[in-house]
Amino acid sequence: MLPFDPMYLLFAAPGLLLSLWASSRVRSAFDHYSQVPNQHGYSGAAAARQLLDDAGLRNVQIVETDGYLSDHYDPVQRRLALSRTVYHGRSLAAVGVATHEAGHALQHAAGYFPLWLRSALVPTVGIGSSLGYFVMAIGLFISPWLVIAGAALFSLVLLFQVVTLPVEFDASNRAKRLVVDAGIIEPREREGIDAVLNAAALTYVAAAVSTLSVLLYYLFRAGVFNSNSRD
Repeated sequence: MLPFDPMYLLFAAPGLLLSLWASSRVRSAFDHYSQVPNQHGYSGAAAARQLLDDAGLRNVQIVETDGYLSDHYDPVQRRLALSRTVYHGRSLAAVGVATHEAGHALQHAAGYFPLWLRSALVPTVGIGSSLGYFVMAIGLFISPWLVIAGAALFSLVLLFQVVTLPVEFDASNRAKRLVVDAGIIEPREREGIDAVLNAAALTYVAAAVSTLSVLLYYLFRAGVFNSNSRD
């Protein structure tokens, strides 16, 4: 086990605090707008289905899945998996989350490049998060250059998270626009949809900041920012 370094907290604190705040905002917004029914009575599944059908994507399935806010789009299976609360819910929160996931299916159908790039990077994330972190940690006791090698691997995680940002923002923007254009919600109900999706977007920003903080900490400890301290 590596000894605890107080300096790590200095680097990690911004990302940690942002993550806690973002998670709190997501839960608060979702829980609040889960109690606000949409005027036209759409369930999350029905709202997503309409957006998909309007785009000619009738071959994309919508299925129910377990978990809290475990909603996602699977581009391999071409399937939207919606949590029970979102699938059956007739709230603004349910419609917002479901149509956001439908936004990913629309991206897929349109050949949206950042979505393709994110999918291509998925296999590298496990390598970067496990092997990269291990090499950086061991490198502190062996050689700064080993830390740099580990940081290069760990940067794959950061790259994935940075690419994820436009993917998530674009899916949300599509959902916000289309739910009104399709008549699923009234324009005045956009406030609830925006609150839920904007809060969710913050979690992706927080994840990238946290990863960057860890990366900077190890590079700092390796003396990368002070050329005189490297071997």
